[in-house]
Amino acid sequence: MIVVIKDRANEESIEKLREYVSKFGIKTVSIVGEKTTIYGLVGDTSVLDMDTILSNEAVDRVIKVQEPYKHSNRKFHPEDTVVDVNGVKIGGRQLCVIAGPCSVESREQILKVAQDISKSGARVLRGGAFKPRTSPYSFQGLKAEGLELMQVPRKQLGIPIVSEITNPATLDIFLENVDIIQVGARNMQNFELLKLLGQINKPVLLKRGFSNTIEELLMSAEYIMNGGNGKVILCERGIRTFEHFTRNTLDISAVPALKRLSHLPVIVDPSHSSGINWLVEPLALAAVAAGAAGVMVEVHNCPSCALCDGPQSLSCGEFDSLMGKLKKVAEAVGRRL
Repeated sequence: MIVVIKDRANEESIEKLREYVSKFGIKTVSIVGEKTTIYGLVGDTSVLDMDTILSNEAVDRVIKVQEPYKHSNRKFHPEDTVVDVNGVKIGGRQLCVIAGPCSVESREQILKVAQDISKSGARVLRGGAFKPRTSPYSFQGLKAEGLELMQVPRKQLGIPIVSEITNPATLDIFLENVDIIQVGARNMQNFELLKLLGQINKPVLLKRGFSNTIEELLMSAEYIMNGGNGKVILCERGIRTFEHFTRNTLDISAVPALKRLSHLPVIVDPSHSSGINWLVEPLALAAVAAGAAGVMVEVHNCPSCALCDGPQSLSCGEFDSLMGKLKKVAEAVGRRL
């Protein structure tokens, strides 16, 4: 439910409204816009007496929200959310490109890739340390050592880093060593993990599960935001369909759909969407044209030698070429790189 407040409403009436709804365990989220102030009521609003609310001198009108997600709903927050990561803004007019290897393999590797992608214009470095793999025999990442190795480019280049958390028990390590905590597709509905991430003051990059709907993605974001952490970045990374040519199927329509339904920034992962090196570029360009706030691309200094996801990784030279093309597409749709 959304309560629209009258212009120049007195604070005493507003406080009475807050006190009334709080009796029923309902949270109030205030959104102050340029022309309008609204209060989003989060909880079971069916217990509220509508006449009592409408009779409050501060209330202009009430709008019922049918969607189950509230905090992430654009009706609650009409203006786009911009997530600030150490000065790097995700969700504004400037396109944010995140790049790096699927897995951190060595100090030399992660520093080399970080230096090259930074020169090309990437704003955030990605790197996997704790790797959830389909096969128990596949490379599982360097774990805590991998996060430690990422501190080298983080300190030398001043570039923020993003890495995926798989176990709530490792949260303290991530809080200390990572600027954006990624929740991977397999953990999108790990609700206990999401609740925990709702209690921290650090950006969370939430990937859509490969068999999940758009509404389910937004409900997962709701778990984080309901805990008090509004710094959520949504990521479309491809969904599972009957098509086997690609690793997944990029749901490009999810970008404008999510932007219509939610105020949260939306980025696209063309690497996991396709699983094929030469498809990454056209999918990345399509994502920007569709309105994505950024893209996350896997880049390796030697893709053929990569311990994880080499076939979908770009070389540093290929990434530099992609950045030149992304700049042109961004300018064509009123954005900048």
